[in-house]
Amino acid sequence: MGERLLDRVALVFGAGSSGPGWGNGKATAVSFAREGAKVVAVDISMEAAEETAGLITEEGGQALALEADVTKPDSVQAAVAQTMAAFGRIDVLHNNVGIGNFGGPVDLPFEEWSHVIDVNLSSVFLACKYVLPIMAEQGGGVIINISSIASLGVGMFPYSAYYASKAGLNHLTRAVAIEYADKGIRANAILPGLIDTPMVRGSTDMLEHYGSMEELEAARHAASPTGRMGEAWDIAAAAVFLASDEAKYINGVMLPVDGGLSCRLR
Repeated sequence: MGERLLDRVALVFGAGSSGPGWGNGKATAVSFAREGAKVVAVDISMEAAEETAGLITEEGGQALALEADVTKPDSVQAAVAQTMAAFGRIDVLHNNVGIGNFGGPVDLPFEEWSHVIDVNLSSVFLACKYVLPIMAEQGGGVIINISSIASLGVGMFPYSAYYASKAGLNHLTRAVAIEYADKGIRANAILPGLIDTPMVRGSTDMLEHYGSMEELEAARHAASPTGRMGEAWDIAAAAVFLASDEAKYINGVMLPVDGGLSCRLR
């Protein structure tokens, strides 16, 4: 066990995994615990949250599993209140929840557009609304938001709501970083590239686009400058760094973790 986050309390929204294997939030929650943090694993699925918390406690760490719907203010506020009741502080807020639906302005139903915006962007607004006052009173804290390199440009998919929500998340992160910098609070975003996660493998849209899981894997590996997709542990490693004192003067940064994909002009 490491000590980079020793005795800090990390509140992780989206700490479960949408399917078998390691998603970004699950890997990050476990990595926080391995560095000494007390982790509150929150997910819309209590079963998924409990799985992550169970992995942490099995390794000798301390974790609390909570169920919450990040699109509902009362639910987010309750998760924050339960975290404070259990641990008395919040040192790291990690916002990992995200979804994406195929479709442009003409064919994407407004309800689906609104749901993507609520899950990917408004959820972070809500988490910040309830956690920032706590961090300000403590005299500091760290916020890490999971965005995407899709926030930087338009890819091959008709992903309009996803693109817009993640681009908005980047600027929300910057706004929070500047507003709260003099209060000892840092806010940064991680921009994953082509990461091999259960969410990607479970996407019906992705599977229909590529035709088979084998074609999906081959195409995503080939699209990366490294010749392979990244993994959830790559995102988790970046999150641990940003949460730690090693990143104490890093604020308002959008950090691509993408094998160099965002550097390409084609």
